[in-house]
Amino acid sequence: MFSPQTLAALADGIFWFFVVVTFTGGVLAVGAHSLIRRVAGLALCFTGVAGLYYYLSSPFVAFMQMLIYVGALCVTITFAIMLAETTDARRAPRRRGFTVLLGAAGSVLVTVVLAGQALYGVWPQPPAAQAPGTVERVGEALLSTYSMSFELISVVLVVAMVGALALARHGREK
Repeated sequence: MFSPQTLAALADGIFWFFVVVTFTGGVLAVGAHSLIRRVAGLALCFTGVAGLYYYLSSPFVAFMQMLIYVGALCVTITFAIMLAETTDARRAPRRRGFTVLLGAAGSVLVTVVLAGQALYGVWPQPPAAQAPGTVERVGEALLSTYSMSFELISVVLVVAMVGALALARHGREK
C-alpha cells in the first residue's frame, strides 16, 4: 500500500514530532513565569518522552511514563501549587543576566556534545529477533534485573508526594 520510502519518511516525521514536543515542553517548563505553566510544560515534556518510548517499541514503558510522571507527579505538583500561598512567589529573586547567560552557554554545550555523539557515535545494531515484550516479562525484569531502578522510581514518587503535602500544609499555616 505504501512504499518503504513513504513509511520511513512517516516514521522520521513521527520521531521528530515527539522530539519537538519534548523540547517545547522542556523550554516551557524552564522559561515560563507562572508555576502552573511550568507544570504544564513539564507534563508536555513527559508526554513527549512517553511518545519517544512508544516510538522505540516500548508501549508498556510509555504507558508507565504517562501514568507515573504525567498522571501522578504533575497532578501532585499542581495540587501543591494550588494549595500553597502565593505570597512567596512574588518575593522570588529575579534572575541575573550572568546566570542566564551561563545557563544558556551550558545548555548549548550539552546540546552540541549530545548531537555530536548522536550523529558520529557508534550505535549498536538491534538484535535480529526480539523476544515478545509481554507484561509478565516486563514484571519479571522490573523485580529482578531492574529492581533498583524500580525502587528508585518509587522513592522519587514518595518524596514528590511528601514534598507536595509539606508545601500544601506550609501554605495553609500562614
